[in-house]
Amino acid sequence: MGGHSHWAGIKHKKALTDAKRGKVWTKLVREITIAARLGGGNMEHNPRLRKAVDDARAENMPSENVKRAIQKGTGEIPGVNYEELTFEGYGPAGVAVYAEGSTDNRNRTAQQVRKIFEEHGGNMGNAGCVAFLFEKKGYLTVKKKAVAEDELMGVALDAGADDMKSEGDEDHEIFTSPQGFEAVREALKAKGIPVESSEVTMLPKTSVRIEDSETARKLLALIESLEEHDDVSHVYSNFDIPAQILDSLDK
Repeated sequence: MGGHSHWAGIKHKKALTDAKRGKVWTKLVREITIAARLGGGNMEHNPRLRKAVDDARAENMPSENVKRAIQKGTGEIPGVNYEELTFEGYGPAGVAVYAEGSTDNRNRTAQQVRKIFEEHGGNMGNAGCVAFLFEKKGYLTVKKKAVAEDELMGVALDAGADDMKSEGDEDHEIFTSPQGFEAVREALKAKGIPVESSEVTMLPKTSVRIEDSETARKLLALIESLEEHDDVSHVYSNFDIPAQILDSLDK
């Protein structure tokens, strides 16, 4: 996960640009709407909605926007009916790519996503072609300077975390089951431990090592192009790019 954690930090910086284009809010509104449609508008009984609203607040989305998105999901006010979908395929060097999204026109979105794969040296495959290479897990990071490793491990494991790693220079990484994610996140919050990032994600079971800058550049261009598409909410991949190569690309 080291390479992915480092890439996440770079993406966080790039997200400021996305926010100016309105993409972050647009995708968050859609996630809130879908979460409310699937699980109801009460955040106390809908963890997915609660997480989506927390993310929206972190991006300074006005409360009125959040309220309208929830109401569209519950049917209190008219709104577009989105369906969730996934896309799977391979990028340069045979790296597996798994994307999640939502759309009001499945055929249009599929054609556009397929084109993105092809334009960046990859190819979109059939459902299931790479899903088996990933595992759905809760994933949280905490800055090492914020809390001692032993203290964090005690809180996380007592709350039901599956594992914790502190291999990188900056972050502790906590892994949970999807069902146990919320309990661990709330336990850290209750102890006053600041969480740097938290999400239910798809973690790769194996990884593909990328050793040259040009392949890394092509691969990350594919990932970024997918992430920038309005109908794509999350993109997961099993690349392992050394930090020094990522740093050189970020300059």
